[in-house]
Amino acid sequence: MRFDGTRVVVTGAGRGFGRSLAIEFAGLGAEVFASARRFETAAETCGAIRDAGHRAHAFTCDLADADSIRDFAEAVADQTGTVDILVNNGAPYLEAGGFTEAEDEEIEAVVAAGATGTILATEHFLPLLERSSRADIVTVVSACGEYGHHRSRAHEAFYAAKSAQAGFTEILSKRLRPEGIRVLGLCPPDFENEDSPGTPGALRAASLVDTVLFAVSRPRDCFIKSIYFEQV
Repeated sequence: MRFDGTRVVVTGAGRGFGRSLAIEFAGLGAEVFASARRFETAAETCGAIRDAGHRAHAFTCDLADADSIRDFAEAVADQTGTVDILVNNGAPYLEAGGFTEAEDEEIEAVVAAGATGTILATEHFLPLLERSSRADIVTVVSACGEYGHHRSRAHEAFYAAKSAQAGFTEILSKRLRPEGIRVLGLCPPDFENEDSPGTPGALRAASLVDTVLFAVSRPRDCFIKSIYFEQV
């Protein structure tokens, strides 16, 4: 599959899965607009993409800050009039350590970035997506957004943020379908990547990247609303 001429926005692209996905999209011909909370990490991802001869642009975006999200979307709009794929990947992870052990500021940041940040990023990029003939919105929800899931090492606040993402993608999929915009919620369990080794036999980040590429390359009459994974 190729993505020549496709413009892809990836949040949380400074490391881990987001970085891998941005690099893979670019290698398949897409023009990538990559954001991270720290500009330096987004720039490192884009530098690796440009070194390989592909197109990428780096931006700062703190998903816990509404102004930062708005500025990011406006900066992308200054460079392109259309976005074809938005990947809502950025969301801070918080390890479980006892519900009351986390600082208030940590809980606030996790919920603000994961829940509110995803909604606002989608809202601000929607005008650019509506100009595309092949628009896809992919949100990396995590199995923590599944009802009844309890096997992750994540803090309760992370579960709350991911449950909010799951509900948001569910209703958005139905409401945007008449416009031909596909909305996909990806619900992997804790998976193995460069930042988290995972457990033996765990889903690998590379496999998750392949799953996203498969979903967004389907014919336009194929609306995949959710993808769930068996957990070891």
